[in-house]
Amino acid sequence: MSSSGAQRGLGPAARQAAMADLVLAEGSAGAAELAERFGVSLMTIHRDLDELERQGVVRKFRGGVTAQPSGVFESNVQYRLKTMRAQKAALAEHALRHVEPGMAILLDDSTTALEIARALRRGGITPLTVVTNFLEAVNLLADQRGIRLMALGGDYDRLHSSFLGVSCVEAVGQLRVDVCFASTSGVHGGHAYHQEQHIVSVKRAMLDAAARAVLLVDHTKLGRVALHRVAPLSRFDLLLVDDGAPPAALRDLDEHGVRYEVCATRTKEGDERAGVA
Repeated sequence: MSSSGAQRGLGPAARQAAMADLVLAEGSAGAAELAERFGVSLMTIHRDLDELERQGVVRKFRGGVTAQPSGVFESNVQYRLKTMRAQKAALAEHALRHVEPGMAILLDDSTTALEIARALRRGGITPLTVVTNFLEAVNLLADQRGIRLMALGGDYDRLHSSFLGVSCVEAVGQLRVDVCFASTSGVHGGHAYHQEQHIVSVKRAMLDAAARAVLLVDHTKLGRVALHRVAPLSRFDLLLVDDGAPPAALRDLDEHGVRYEVCATRTKEGDERAGVA
Protein backbone atom coordinates (compact mmCIF):
# COMPACT_ATOMS: atom_id res chain seq x y z
CA MET A 1 0.00 0.00 0.00
CA SER A 2 1.65 3.22 -1.11
CA SER A 3 1.27 6.47 0.80
CA SER A 4 -0.83 9.23 -0.72
CA GLY A 5 -0.16 12.92 -0.15
CA ALA A 6 -3.82 13.68 -0.80
CA GLN A 7 -4.75 11.66 2.28
CA ARG A 8 -2.31 13.36 4.63
CA GLY A 9 -3.43 16.25 6.79
CA LEU A 10 -7.07 15.15 6.99
CA GLY A 11 -9.15 15.84 10.06
CA PRO A 12 -10.29 12.89 12.21
CA ALA A 13 -13.74 12.49 10.59
CA ALA A 14 -12.43 12.78 7.03
CA ARG A 15 -9.52 10.47 7.80
CA GLN A 16 -11.81 7.84 9.30
CA ALA A 17 -14.15 8.03 6.31
CA ALA A 18 -11.22 7.63 3.89
CA MET A 19 -9.87 4.78 6.00
CA ALA A 20 -13.22 2.99 5.92
CA ASP A 21 -13.41 3.35 2.14
CA LEU A 22 -9.92 1.93 1.79
CA VAL A 23 -10.62 -1.08 3.99
CA LEU A 24 -13.89 -1.75 2.18
CA ALA A 25 -12.10 -1.63 -1.18
CA GLU A 26 -9.10 -3.76 -0.20
CA GLY A 27 -10.67 -6.09 2.38
CA SER A 28 -8.09 -5.49 5.11
CA ALA A 29 -5.29 -3.16 6.10
CA GLY A 30 -2.41 -3.05 8.56
CA ALA A 31 -2.18 -0.35 11.19
CA ALA A 32 1.41 0.53 10.26
CA GLU A 33 0.47 0.85 6.59
CA LEU A 34 -2.45 3.11 7.48
CA ALA A 35 -0.24 5.30 9.65
CA GLU A 36 2.18 5.76 6.74
CA ARG A 37 -0.59 6.42 4.22
CA PHE A 38 -2.37 9.04 6.34
CA GLY A 39 0.75 10.58 7.86
CA VAL A 40 -0.26 10.12 11.50
CA SER A 41 1.05 8.16 14.46
CA LEU A 42 0.18 4.54 15.24
CA MET A 43 -1.58 5.75 18.37
CA THR A 44 -3.83 8.02 16.27
CA ILE A 45 -4.54 5.19 13.82
CA HIS A 46 -5.57 2.89 16.66
CA ARG A 47 -7.91 5.56 18.02
CA ASP A 48 -9.44 5.88 14.55
CA LEU A 49 -9.80 2.12 14.22
CA ASP A 50 -11.41 1.90 17.66
CA GLU A 51 -14.00 4.45 16.53
CA LEU A 52 -14.63 2.65 13.22
CA GLU A 53 -15.02 -0.63 15.08
CA ARG A 54 -17.46 1.02 17.50
CA GLN A 55 -19.51 2.14 14.49
CA GLY A 56 -19.48 -1.40 13.11
CA VAL A 57 -17.46 -0.41 10.04
CA VAL A 58 -14.47 -2.71 10.63
CA ARG A 59 -13.25 -5.56 12.77
CA LYS A 60 -9.92 -5.13 14.48
CA PHE A 61 -7.31 -7.84 14.69
CA ARG A 62 -3.74 -7.78 15.94
CA GLY A 63 -1.88 -5.31 13.75
CA GLY A 64 -4.77 -4.13 11.61
CA VAL A 65 -8.41 -4.35 10.57
CA THR A 66 -10.55 -6.41 8.25
CA ALA A 67 -13.71 -5.74 6.28
CA GLN A 68 -15.00 -9.24 6.87
CA PRO A 69 -18.79 -8.87 6.92
CA SER A 70 -20.86 -9.39 10.01
CA GLY A 71 -24.48 -8.61 10.78
CA VAL A 72 -23.53 -5.20 12.15
CA PHE A 73 -20.99 -4.52 9.41
CA GLU A 74 -23.53 -5.24 6.68
CA SER A 75 -25.72 -2.51 8.16
CA ASN A 76 -23.10 0.11 7.44
CA VAL A 77 -24.15 2.25 4.50
CA GLN A 78 -20.60 2.51 3.12
CA TYR A 79 -20.39 -1.27 2.90
CA ARG A 80 -23.86 -1.61 1.36
CA LEU A 81 -23.17 1.05 -1.25
CA LYS A 82 -20.35 -1.07 -2.65
CA THR A 83 -22.07 -4.46 -2.89
CA MET A 84 -24.14 -5.98 -5.72
CA ARG A 85 -24.31 -2.68 -7.61
CA ALA A 86 -25.23 -4.19 -10.99
CA GLN A 87 -27.96 -6.34 -9.45
CA LYS A 88 -29.42 -3.43 -7.48
CA ALA A 89 -29.42 -1.26 -10.61
CA ALA A 90 -31.30 -3.98 -12.49
CA LEU A 91 -33.89 -4.22 -9.72
CA ALA A 92 -34.34 -0.45 -9.74
CA GLU A 93 -34.82 -0.23 -13.51
CA HIS A 94 -37.40 -3.01 -13.33
CA ALA A 95 -39.13 -1.33 -10.39
CA LEU A 96 -39.71 1.80 -12.48
CA ARG A 97 -42.13 -0.22 -14.61
CA HIS A 98 -44.45 0.00 -11.62
CA VAL A 99 -44.18 3.78 -11.30
CA GLU A 100 -46.40 6.21 -13.22
CA PRO A 101 -46.47 10.03 -13.39
CA GLY A 102 -48.54 11.53 -10.61
CA MET A 103 -47.79 8.80 -8.10
CA ALA A 104 -46.49 9.21 -4.57
CA ILE A 105 -43.82 6.63 -3.81
CA LEU A 106 -41.95 5.77 -0.63
CA LEU A 107 -38.30 4.68 -0.60
CA ASP A 108 -36.80 3.08 2.50
CA ASP A 109 -33.17 3.53 3.55
CA SER A 110 -31.87 0.53 1.62
CA THR A 111 -29.15 1.00 -0.98
CA THR A 112 -31.36 -1.01 -3.33
CA ALA A 113 -34.09 1.63 -3.09
CA LEU A 114 -31.36 4.25 -3.51
CA GLU A 115 -30.81 2.89 -7.02
CA ILE A 116 -34.42 3.83 -7.76
CA ALA A 117 -33.56 7.40 -6.75
CA ARG A 118 -30.56 7.28 -9.10
CA ALA A 119 -32.80 6.09 -11.92
CA LEU A 120 -35.36 8.82 -11.20
CA ARG A 121 -32.61 11.41 -11.30
CA ARG A 122 -32.09 10.49 -14.95
CA GLY A 123 -35.64 11.72 -15.53
CA GLY A 124 -38.60 10.44 -17.49
CA ILE A 125 -41.26 9.92 -14.82
CA THR A 126 -42.71 13.23 -13.68
CA PRO A 127 -44.52 14.70 -11.91
CA LEU A 128 -43.78 12.46 -8.96
CA THR A 129 -43.80 12.69 -5.17
CA VAL A 130 -40.95 10.83 -3.47
CA VAL A 131 -40.95 10.26 0.29
CA THR A 132 -37.85 8.89 2.02
CA ASN A 133 -35.91 8.78 5.28
CA PHE A 134 -32.61 8.08 3.47
CA LEU A 135 -30.27 11.08 3.42
CA GLU A 136 -28.42 9.65 0.42
CA ALA A 137 -31.67 9.64 -1.59
CA VAL A 138 -32.59 13.14 -0.38
CA ASN A 139 -29.26 14.48 -1.61
CA LEU A 140 -29.71 12.78 -4.99
CA LEU A 141 -33.19 14.15 -5.62
CA ALA A 142 -33.06 17.53 -3.88
CA ASP A 143 -32.53 19.49 -7.10
CA GLN A 144 -34.54 17.27 -9.44
CA ARG A 145 -37.21 19.14 -11.37
CA GLY A 146 -40.62 17.52 -11.53
CA ILE A 147 -40.14 15.65 -8.27
CA ARG A 148 -41.78 16.78 -5.07
CA LEU A 149 -39.43 15.52 -2.37
CA MET A 150 -40.59 14.81 1.18
CA ALA A 151 -37.86 14.02 3.69
CA LEU A 152 -38.93 12.07 6.75
CA GLY A 153 -37.46 13.38 9.97
CA GLY A 154 -36.36 11.53 13.07
CA ASP A 155 -33.15 10.67 14.88
CA TYR A 156 -30.24 10.74 12.45
CA ASP A 157 -28.37 7.43 12.37
CA ARG A 158 -24.87 7.90 10.97
CA LEU A 159 -24.32 4.19 10.43
CA HIS A 160 -27.28 4.03 8.04
CA SER A 161 -27.25 7.66 6.82
CA SER A 162 -30.95 7.77 7.54
CA PHE A 163 -33.54 9.13 9.96
CA LEU A 164 -35.11 6.61 12.32
CA GLY A 165 -36.82 6.35 15.68
CA VAL A 166 -40.28 7.05 17.05
CA SER A 167 -40.65 10.42 15.36
CA CYS A 168 -39.88 8.87 11.98
CA VAL A 169 -42.45 6.11 12.54
CA GLU A 170 -45.02 8.74 13.53
CA ALA A 171 -44.23 10.85 10.44
CA VAL A 172 -44.71 7.85 8.16
CA GLY A 173 -48.02 7.08 9.87
CA GLN A 174 -49.42 10.44 8.74
CA LEU A 175 -48.95 9.58 5.06
CA ARG A 176 -50.60 7.45 2.39
CA VAL A 177 -48.55 6.65 -0.72
CA ASP A 178 -49.24 4.62 -3.84
CA VAL A 179 -46.20 2.33 -3.64
CA CYS A 180 -43.53 1.54 -1.07
CA PHE A 181 -40.22 0.18 -2.38
CA ALA A 182 -38.23 -1.57 0.32
CA SER A 183 -35.49 -4.12 0.83
CA THR A 184 -34.46 -6.36 3.71
CA SER A 185 -31.44 -8.34 4.88
CA GLY A 186 -32.88 -11.78 4.19
CA VAL A 187 -35.78 -13.74 2.76
CA HIS A 188 -36.53 -17.25 3.95
CA GLY A 189 -39.49 -19.51 4.58
CA GLY A 190 -42.10 -17.02 3.46
CA HIS A 191 -40.82 -14.12 5.58
CA ALA A 192 -38.59 -11.08 5.18
CA TYR A 193 -35.95 -10.50 7.87
CA HIS A 194 -33.72 -7.69 9.13
CA GLN A 195 -31.05 -7.71 11.83
CA GLU A 196 -31.97 -4.46 13.59
CA GLN A 197 -35.16 -3.83 15.50
CA HIS A 198 -35.20 -0.03 15.10
CA ILE A 199 -35.01 -0.48 11.32
CA VAL A 200 -37.81 -3.05 11.39
CA SER A 201 -40.24 -0.66 13.07
CA VAL A 202 -39.74 1.96 10.35
CA LYS A 203 -40.09 -0.57 7.54
CA ARG A 204 -43.34 -1.91 9.01
CA ALA A 205 -44.72 1.62 9.27
CA MET A 206 -43.82 2.21 5.63
CA LEU A 207 -45.67 -0.94 4.56
CA ASP A 208 -48.75 0.22 6.47
CA ALA A 209 -48.61 3.62 4.75
CA ALA A 210 -48.64 2.22 1.20
CA ALA A 211 -51.45 1.02 -1.03
CA ARG A 212 -48.96 -1.40 -2.64
CA ALA A 213 -45.61 -2.71 -1.45
CA VAL A 214 -42.72 -4.00 -3.56
CA LEU A 215 -39.80 -5.89 -2.02
CA LEU A 216 -36.48 -5.66 -3.86
CA VAL A 217 -33.79 -8.20 -2.98
CA ASP A 218 -30.64 -9.26 -4.75
CA HIS A 219 -30.18 -13.02 -5.00
CA THR A 220 -27.67 -13.22 -2.13
CA LYS A 221 -30.50 -12.42 0.31
CA LEU A 222 -32.62 -15.41 -0.68
CA GLY A 223 -32.42 -18.25 1.82
CA ARG A 224 -30.96 -15.94 4.50
CA VAL A 225 -32.43 -15.03 7.86
CA ALA A 226 -31.67 -12.25 10.34
CA LEU A 227 -32.64 -11.65 13.94
CA HIS A 228 -36.03 -10.00 13.38
CA ARG A 229 -38.95 -10.86 11.14
CA VAL A 230 -40.05 -7.78 9.24
CA ALA A 231 -43.21 -9.19 7.68
CA PRO A 232 -44.54 -12.24 5.85
CA LEU A 233 -43.89 -12.11 2.12
CA SER A 234 -47.64 -12.10 1.62
CA ARG A 235 -47.52 -8.54 2.95
CA PHE A 236 -45.82 -7.52 -0.29
CA ASP A 237 -47.70 -7.30 -3.57
CA LEU A 238 -44.56 -8.15 -5.53
CA LEU A 239 -41.00 -9.34 -4.97
CA LEU A 240 -38.27 -8.37 -7.42
CA VAL A 241 -35.07 -10.43 -7.58
CA ASP A 242 -32.14 -10.40 -9.98
CA ASP A 243 -31.38 -13.24 -12.38
CA GLY A 244 -28.65 -14.67 -10.17
CA ALA A 245 -31.32 -16.34 -8.05
CA PRO A 246 -30.81 -20.13 -7.95
CA PRO A 247 -33.71 -22.34 -9.06
CA ALA A 248 -34.13 -23.80 -5.56
CA ALA A 249 -34.69 -20.32 -4.09
CA LEU A 250 -37.29 -19.50 -6.74
CA ARG A 251 -39.04 -22.81 -6.06
CA ASP A 252 -39.25 -21.82 -2.40
CA LEU A 253 -40.95 -18.58 -3.40
CA ASP A 254 -43.37 -20.56 -5.57
CA GLU A 255 -44.17 -22.91 -2.70
CA HIS A 256 -45.06 -19.95 -0.50
CA GLY A 257 -47.27 -18.41 -3.16
CA VAL A 258 -45.08 -15.34 -3.58
CA ARG A 259 -45.62 -13.25 -6.69
CA TYR A 260 -42.19 -12.37 -8.04
CA GLU A 261 -40.47 -11.08 -11.16
CA VAL A 262 -36.89 -11.88 -12.18
CA CYS A 263 -34.87 -8.88 -13.39
CA ALA A 264 -32.15 -9.20 -16.02
CA THR A 265 -28.76 -7.89 -14.88
CA ARG A 266 -26.61 -6.00 -17.33
CA THR A 267 -22.88 -6.64 -17.62
CA LYS A 268 -20.31 -3.85 -17.69
CA GLU A 269 -20.54 -3.91 -21.47
CA GLY A 270 -24.27 -3.26 -21.20
CA ASP A 271 -25.47 -6.68 -22.36
CA GLU A 272 -28.19 -8.49 -20.48
CA ARG A 273 -27.26 -11.66 -18.67
CA ALA A 274 -29.28 -14.74 -19.41
CA GLY A 275 -31.83 -15.22 -16.66
CA VAL A 276 -31.70 -18.22 -14.38
CA ALA A 277 -35.46 -18.42 -14.43
